[in-house]
Amino acid sequence: MKAICFYFQIHQPFRLKHYRFFDIGNDHYYYDDFADDDIITRIAHRSYLPANETLLQMINENGKRFKVAFSISGTALEQLEQYVPEFIDSMKELAATGCVEFLSETYAHSLASLEDPEEFVAQVKAHDEKIYQMFGQHPKVFRNTELIYDDDIASMVAAMGFKGAITDGAKHILGWKSPNYVYKAASAPKLKLLLKNGKLSDDIAFRFSNTDWTSYPLTADKFINWIAELPQEEQLVNLFMNYDTLGELQPRESGIFEFMKALPRFAAEHDIQFWTPSEVLSKLKPVAELAVPYPMSWTDEARDTSAWLGNTLQQEAVKKLYSIGERVRLCTDRRIKLDWNYLQASDHFFYMCTKHNSDGSVHSHYSPYESPYAAFTNYMNVLSDFMTRVEQQYPVEIDNEELNPLLLTIRNQETEIEKLRREVELMRNNIVKDTTGDFPIEDKADKPAKKPARRAKASKPADKEGKKKATTAKKDK
Repeated sequence: MKAICFYFQIHQPFRLKHYRFFDIGNDHYYYDDFADDDIITRIAHRSYLPANETLLQMINENGKRFKVAFSISGTALEQLEQYVPEFIDSMKELAATGCVEFLSETYAHSLASLEDPEEFVAQVKAHDEKIYQMFGQHPKVFRNTELIYDDDIASMVAAMGFKGAITDGAKHILGWKSPNYVYKAASAPKLKLLLKNGKLSDDIAFRFSNTDWTSYPLTADKFINWIAELPQEEQLVNLFMNYDTLGELQPRESGIFEFMKALPRFAAEHDIQFWTPSEVLSKLKPVAELAVPYPMSWTDEARDTSAWLGNTLQQEAVKKLYSIGERVRLCTDRRIKLDWNYLQASDHFFYMCTKHNSDGSVHSHYSPYESPYAAFTNYMNVLSDFMTRVEQQYPVEIDNEELNPLLLTIRNQETEIEKLRREVELMRNNIVKDTTGDFPIEDKADKPAKKPARRAKASKPADKEGKKKATTAKKDK
């Protein structure tokens, strides 16, 4: 018996507007809202929404035997909530089937795992809280930004309590080994690894509508036959790709949705099942340890991190950004926190890539800039303004060892001020004002104080005759 594990990535960054040097210090809003709205709305209607409809139909028509996993970045969820709320509703409908698993990742789709371990943990926690809030699931399996992974990251992921992680089945790491098994991390043996089958995944994601491809056209029965013909001991095929493969990279006219709908029927004929990542980890045991001493990813031909850190422009931008990480985490300014998240998106550094040939064409296709240098200049202008705002709250002249006790003192003072404010408010509530001044409120508990006032009124000089008459009347009675 074999199983297919489908995983889709959904991510959209907050794109930066054209930000000039002269805007530094004058304009603190950095984003191109029009581009964000236009791009995510277009992709959602061409891809995400019809793909959700297709998957829901596949689940219902196959008795919930078809299963799938998603990772959705926090920045993508924010944009979808704002611009395409109907997608969130359709994703909740998918989640309600019990056949969809949501994976963990960094909230901002960032490079924090490579640069700032504390920020990495904070972002994973923020992302998982967002997933639980929206879809009611606590992610159990981790996937990092663009499947970036190495032994150090494995240790951090295991320390956060995840049972498994997914990454790329890069040839320079696997060597002669097959990606069609479960492995375990060399640095954290309890962490199980699921590896992308690059050839079969890319057959769908990139070659499906390529008429020059020798296997064109790709049909569902042909694809399932390829999986069925794999060696019997290779029980697992991980198909990992971007969600916009369905309808955007491979347009509806290519027949991609019909291809997907037909997969479960042909899979059933060969006794091939569909499992979520958590099901895979619970049913299959690791066959070997996998050591990854240097970071790898699923991007570009090299399958490393050079797409984001391959030149001096990228390295300088990333270094500058994360140099203020600790100060931002100490900050309580909501706007600074948001900007910090949005500026960490790996896309900003991806646009600065100076690669050529096929990798370069991919980078230029996604970039909104005319060149990597324009991307670097625009980002650094924005980052300069952002750093100035952070430094206004936490000056660079004060090092972190001095800053922490100062902040503790400030926060203690804020707590004391808040306590005194509540006491003043309570006192105000116990005082009533009239036109001449302040007088105590006559509370129910103050009734004994009213009696002397009544006795004082009765002790005024009275008519003696009246008193005698009253006494005589009593005696007569």
